[in-house]
Amino acid sequence: MNMQWFSQHSIPFTLVVAYIPLIATVATTILSLVLARATLRYAAASDKSLALAREEFERQWSPELHIKLEKHSSHQTKIVVTNLARISVLLQMVQLRRLSMGVPSLRSLLNEPLVGGSTWTDELGKHLFACTGDDYEGQIAASMTFYASGRLFRTDWFRFQIQVSHGEILRLDPVHIAARQVRMLDSSEKTRQKLVKDVVGVTAENE
Repeated sequence: MNMQWFSQHSIPFTLVVAYIPLIATVATTILSLVLARATLRYAAASDKSLALAREEFERQWSPELHIKLEKHSSHQTKIVVTNLARISVLLQMVQLRRLSMGVPSLRSLLNEPLVGGSTWTDELGKHLFACTGDDYEGQIAASMTFYASGRLFRTDWFRFQIQVSHGEILRLDPVHIAARQVRMLDSSEKTRQKLVKDVVGVTAENE
């Protein structure tokens, strides 16, 4: 009696064998989906790691200069240029101008190497008064053009509040504003020759 009930209600062996490939296919599909999801997560994590590494590399090796004007006496000022990056640069030209003027009052050609992490200083002397005159109160700006890795760059205009009276410097303070990163200029020979004449270009027109 029991054997007969079992025979009537048992699943045929051939039917089980027929379903084995289907079950294997479903299991393989599920495993493939799990592996694909894990691969996508790993790829996303790898992309983030590469982006962070690239950002860190660019931050350390991209050229970045800081310009400061210092008052040492009523007639003496210095320009201090600090290379904040690791890469060495070759200073080419320093410019001074009033913000109200479209072109610089001073363009001084240089050929000074500046190693990463070091500082270069120079006396401005009468060059500052060529920009301000004997009596002036307002803002002036300084910019530096330089070579790095065979390419020509220019810093943003670093601004300073100055007060000059009867040929004496009464006040010279930096204006704390967010500066943009250095701009790479066209490295062609034609642009280099034009740059010596005027590197203010679009920046002066926009300000």
